[in-house]
Amino acid sequence: MEEQSVSKEVDPRLVALIVRSYVAHNRVGVDQLSGLISEVHRSLDGLGREAPLQGALVPAVSIRRSVQRDHVVCLECGFRSQMLRRHLHVKHGLEAEAYRARWKLSADHPIIAPSYSARRSALAKQLEIGRPPRQAEPSPPVSEAPAVAKRRGRKPSQPVTTSPEAAVAPAPKRRGRKPRTLAAA
Repeated sequence: MEEQSVSKEVDPRLVALIVRSYVAHNRVGVDQLSGLISEVHRSLDGLGREAPLQGALVPAVSIRRSVQRDHVVCLECGFRSQMLRRHLHVKHGLEAEAYRARWKLSADHPIIAPSYSARRSALAKQLEIGRPPRQAEPSPPVSEAPAVAKRRGRKPSQPVTTSPEAAVAPAPKRRGRKPRTLAAA
């Protein structure tokens, strides 16, 4: 059985409309008109097909030298940075997986500099990011714990006194304005 290729015919009215619009806004010689019609027809016929690769890809630096201790190098353009993810997305429109596939890199090929990755890892371990919270140590029973002052002026090492003399002591005088008294009328 022969394979039938699905070919979409290009509508000649669409070609005529595009050429007419182009000729209305640009100067085109009579000898160039047939070439223009052919080019427009070929372009419309080629829509939706993948463009052939334009030769083998040549990296900006060798793959072996693209990963250094303090930086990584973009194989597309030679850009050096500690992290390539944002650069690849903004400048080249590639995600990390597409970048690795394009250059036939392994799935674990770094796009972050090793020293930067180690620093971030050490900081995360120090801050215990990603670990479950520690279990709280049980506090000693209330009767064994000494009473500690919670007021501002006292040092925490001084115990709270609850003697009867302290409770009867006069309150200190207030500073500031004198209270108003009602004048006798």
